[in-house]
Amino acid sequence: MAEEILKDSHYLEEDFLAHQDEHSLEVQIPFLQVLSSEFKIIPIIISGGDGKTLMAIGEEIAGTLLRLKKNVLLIASSDMTHYESEKSAREKDDYALEAILKLDEEELLKRVAEKNISICGVTPVVVMITAVKRLGAKKAELVKYQTSGAVTGDLTQVVGYAGVIVR
Repeated sequence: MAEEILKDSHYLEEDFLAHQDEHSLEVQIPFLQVLSSEFKIIPIIISGGDGKTLMAIGEEIAGTLLRLKKNVLLIASSDMTHYESEKSAREKDDYALEAILKLDEEELLKRVAEKNISICGVTPVVVMITAVKRLGAKKAELVKYQTSGAVTGDLTQVVGYAGVIVR
């Protein structure tokens, strides 16, 4: 499937070094292992790009999955706002999450730029939203939101985290 995704894409290319400093896979794997002991992963790292390109990548990925008639779980991994006060992080993250929950990738990009929201993985989130909509997703649900302040007790510089399921 990875070969087919690469073959169908005008933007993605194989790059093993891209994964060297990225830790989102090791964060996701324990959650996946709870669901199943048997799964395969096709890691795709997307670090930048304009909205049009990101949406094109999402369309390409969805197109490949539709062509191959594959039923897969798409995961976009990202922290939310970084190193701001609890109050500021919650306000910014709520603003971004509103667009995510509406499955509106263009609005998400607009809001992140407008409020200078430091969501490190906004690009894969945009790709994922585009792909899942093409695959038939109609709604998103916030499972949980909290900040690092809930664990550390320090509310002066938190990192926001959200779990969202898209169906």
